[in-house]
Amino acid sequence: MALDWGFEISFRVNGETVVCGCDEAGRGPLCGPVVAAAVILPEGLVIEGLDDSKKLSEKKREKLYNLIRENCIDCAVGHAEVYEIEKHNILGAAMLAMNRAVEKLSVKPELVLVDGNVVRGFEMRAVPVIKGDALCPSIAAASVLAKVARDRLLDETEKLYPNYGFAKHKGYATKLHREAILNLGASQLHRPSFLKKLLGEKK
Repeated sequence: MALDWGFEISFRVNGETVVCGCDEAGRGPLCGPVVAAAVILPEGLVIEGLDDSKKLSEKKREKLYNLIRENCIDCAVGHAEVYEIEKHNILGAAMLAMNRAVEKLSVKPELVLVDGNVVRGFEMRAVPVIKGDALCPSIAAASVLAKVARDRLLDETEKLYPNYGFAKHKGYATKLHREAILNLGASQLHRPSFLKKLLGEKK
């Protein structure tokens, strides 16, 4: 099943017309914040090439990022930092980032469609959509914005922590990244709870 406005519209009840898609990036990495985006698209808008961000190349995501921002009604990005991931666990932090993204919207949605199977804390009606980033245009757009925004943040951290390779692996547990942690130790950007197994192996 591909992106389908009809599928997205099917979630609306009681005349809801202002709908935003919400998704996050960064649940799996060993470091950095989890970043969420909220996007309100004009109903029926077709953005050529739009898809789940995980299926797209970096070049395509960058191009779509600009197209989404140029054509959306409104969009916003929210973060949950490493200390919040440690405090609330990664799911709780992802929900926190999503809520922050929605709260930053200038146009307030009547319905939030959230990628996944959990919703928490939204002031308006929110509906989880499993695999929503591959089904709903608004969620797909949010997935692209969240991924590009997080990747750009990790590119910037390369300047602060030049020996970890953040710009290459974006914080994921690649061989390069694991070896850097074992050689250099954890940075302030790393998530302690995500490193227990790796650092345990070092001992």
